[in-house]
Amino acid sequence: MARVQKLKVYRTVAGFYDAYVAAPSQKAALAAWGSDRDLFARGIAEQVTDPALMAEPLASPGTVVKHSRGTTAEQIAALPEQRAPAAPRDSDADAEADPKPTAKPRAKPQAKPKPKPRPKRDELDAAEEALTSLQADFNRKKKDLAEREAALARDRRALEQARASSIEAAEDALRGQKQAYEEAVRRWRASQE
Repeated sequence: MARVQKLKVYRTVAGFYDAYVAAPSQKAALAAWGSDRDLFARGIAEQVTDPALMAEPLASPGTVVKHSRGTTAEQIAALPEQRAPAAPRDSDADAEADPKPTAKPRAKPQAKPKPKPRPKRDELDAAEEALTSLQADFNRKKKDLAEREAALARDRRALEQARASSIEAAEDALRGQKQAYEEAVRRWRASQE
């Protein structure tokens, strides 16, 4: 014996109508309405428990039954007011010859909220100035270092030239002293014989 599923009645809004369906589950109700979104989770659909509203959908399970949400007059009354567009005037003379009834004064448009002030650049300017100052300081120190290196290179060349000439003079003096000593030793030996 086949098991009979218990039907529940669900309702959702469909324009000016309430759409009812008798279905075994919310998923089946959504399928009957042709919706691929979960209307129940959005609060647009609900289960109906009123026996008077349940009778017709339960008589034809799976079929969507629509009931108007009020009379035509009630629906028209619920619509927002529409304003007729103002007719353009050809000239002031025509306006004086054919005076038209004055229209209702329009409601003042709501004042736009005061725009937020533009963000201040103070911190950005300070950061840019700090970076520029650091770069200028680095460049100045690098230039000073290059000048000191050039001066040290000049001093080294001068020192090497002075060393070369001093050593050459010292070597000449050493050779002279060595010759003089050797001559003195030779004379001394000769005097000892």
